[in-house]
Amino acid sequence: MTNFLSVKDAGNINELISSANNFRINPFSQQSLGRGKRIGLIFLNPSLRTRLSTQIAAQNLGMEPVVFNASQDGWSLEFEEGAIMNGTSVEHIKDAAPILGRYFDILGVRTFPSLKNKEEDYNEYVLNQFVKYSGIPVVSLESATVHPLQSLTDVITINDYLPLQTKMKPKVVLTWAPHVKPLPQCVANSFCEWINAWDKCDFTITHPAGYELDKNFTKGAHVTNSQAQALKDADFVYVKNWSSYRDYGKIEDNDVNWMLTKEKLSPSNNAKIMHCLPVRRNVELSDEVLDSPNSIVTEQASNRVWAAQSVLAQILKDLP
Repeated sequence: MTNFLSVKDAGNINELISSANNFRINPFSQQSLGRGKRIGLIFLNPSLRTRLSTQIAAQNLGMEPVVFNASQDGWSLEFEEGAIMNGTSVEHIKDAAPILGRYFDILGVRTFPSLKNKEEDYNEYVLNQFVKYSGIPVVSLESATVHPLQSLTDVITINDYLPLQTKMKPKVVLTWAPHVKPLPQCVANSFCEWINAWDKCDFTITHPAGYELDKNFTKGAHVTNSQAQALKDADFVYVKNWSSYRDYGKIEDNDVNWMLTKEKLSPSNNAKIMHCLPVRRNVELSDEVLDSPNSIVTEQASNRVWAAQSVLAQILKDLP
C-alpha cells in the first residue's frame, strides 16, 4: 500500500478487517514495525477521534507521531498554481510539502471541502497536492469527498456483529438526518463506497428529495425517499447528515421529522445504530436511541484505533 486515500487503495478489505481484529487482541504485536519511523499528522480542520486514534495506532506500532494543526500553528497555505502571493497566504504547498516529506516517513492529512466549488472539492485539489509534492505515503484523515479510515472502521464494526445475523446478507441502511448547518458528503460518500465494495450487505440509502449523492459512490445501492420503507427489516442503521450535492453545499430541506427515533425503528430487525460522531443529540437522533442497548457508536469509535493501525502497518511493510 503506497497511499490510503479511498477504498481504491484498500486492496483486500477482509484482510484489513482481519488485521484490525488481530491488533485489537494484541495491540503491541508489531511494535518493531514502526521503530525509528515518524508520522506527521497535518490537520487543516479540527478532529477528536481521527487525531487521537491515529496517534495511538502509530504509537502501538512503535512510531513517533507528530501533530500539526496547520490552521492554528502554521503559516496560511497557498494551493493555487501560479499564484501571486500578495494576499493573506504566506507559504505555498509546493514549498511546504517537500519539507514535510523530509521530516516524516508517512504523512496523515485532514482537509475539508469548501462546499462552494464542487469541481475543486471533488477533484481533491488540496489533498492531491500533499500527495504530489511530499514524496512520501499519504493517509487521508478525511478529505473533501471521503473519509476512508472512518469507513474501514464502519465495516470492521458491522463485521463484529455479522455472526449474530441469521440473514445471508444483513440489511444496512444509511439514513440522512437533519442538522443545524450544512455538512459535507464525505462520510456518506465513503460509507457508500466501502459497503458496496465489501459486498456483504444489502444496502439502502434514504434521504429527502434533493439530497441525492454522487452516483459514483452510490452505484449498486437501493435509494429511496421513504425513510419508513428503508428502515423496515433493517439490521444496521447508519445516521448521518449531508448537504446537497446537486445544489452544492446547500440545505435543501431540514425536515426535523427525519430525526431517528425509537418509534421509527420498531419495524426494523432490532437494528444496531451507528454514527461517526460527533452527534447532535435530539436533532439527528434521539437520546432514547443513542443511549439504548442497540447503539454501537462507542464500539464504532473505539474501532478507529484498529482501523488506523491496520492501514499504517500495511504502509510500513511496503515502505522501500
